[in-house]
Amino acid sequence: MTPAINAAKKAKIAFDVLEYQHDPAAESYGEEAAQALGLDPAQVFKTLLVSLTGHKSTLAVAVLPVTHMLSLKAIAKALGAKKAEMADPKLAERTTGYIVGGISPIGQKKALPTVIDDSAKELARMHVSAGRRGLEIALAPDDLASLTRGQFAPLTAE
Repeated sequence: MTPAINAAKKAKIAFDVLEYQHDPAAESYGEEAAQALGLDPAQVFKTLLVSLTGHKSTLAVAVLPVTHMLSLKAIAKALGAKKAEMADPKLAERTTGYIVGGISPIGQKKALPTVIDDSAKELARMHVSAGRRGLEIALAPDDLASLTRGQFAPLTAE
């Protein structure tokens, strides 16, 4: 069990856990998950941490489709920050309690502002990391927003 799975159980939401054999040579964790599990990549979302300037929180979480790139301007705008940049991976691991490639937006050690790409709202279920490489959790986008106290906004670079 991971903190993400425990948080979903505690919240009594509907979810499924999907497991696959992680390949350490994989270049993209999210795309690897989609391919290994036979999922539409548009339904598999990655979790990225950003450092913020001009916001009460120094870190925030972006959840977006694995097929897209994060727009740093878009997440800064969504959170009312002056600027956003990718967070240092070691800081991301220390803050969330998860390792890179297995960072879940759910059950992090410290609650961070979370923004979910608004494309998720079109889906009945989405897949995010369940807290370790090779483990995904499938749930409704609104349940993810509820679990993370997240908001929806456009996050992808055109």
